[in-house]
Amino acid sequence: MTWVKIIHLLAVMGWMTSVFAVPRALIYCRREWDRLGEFGPLADLTFRLYRFSSGLALIAVICGFWLAFGLWGFPPWLHLKLLFVAVLAAQYIWTGRMVADAKRGIFRYSDKFMRIYNESGVIVTLVILWAVVAKPF
Repeated sequence: MTWVKIIHLLAVMGWMTSVFAVPRALIYCRREWDRLGEFGPLADLTFRLYRFSSGLALIAVICGFWLAFGLWGFPPWLHLKLLFVAVLAAQYIWTGRMVADAKRGIFRYSDKFMRIYNESGVIVTLVILWAVVAKPF
């Protein structure tokens, strides 16, 4: 189980990179699009980062459920964690829609909205970390 936990943590770290970086990068992609009328290397990197991290998210979820069923047995704190992981996954899927729109040059949200949206992922992640470390229930 130790290796499963290590793989889970590694995959989560990679997925979190995208959760935190892609919404912010979309702000700069929009500015690049507005200025040049086309995308440069930053947009390509953003699109690739999102695509790569989706595989890491899948690995994190698979290993997480393996650990939950095999090691922890679903204690009450884990329910809280899974609730907020689901919120984070929903945000990640929404970000994927933004990435797909951006590839077509469509930007529906303002810079201010994107900044707030980006920070909301940090708050959700803090709740997840609190649940895992403090195990409040």
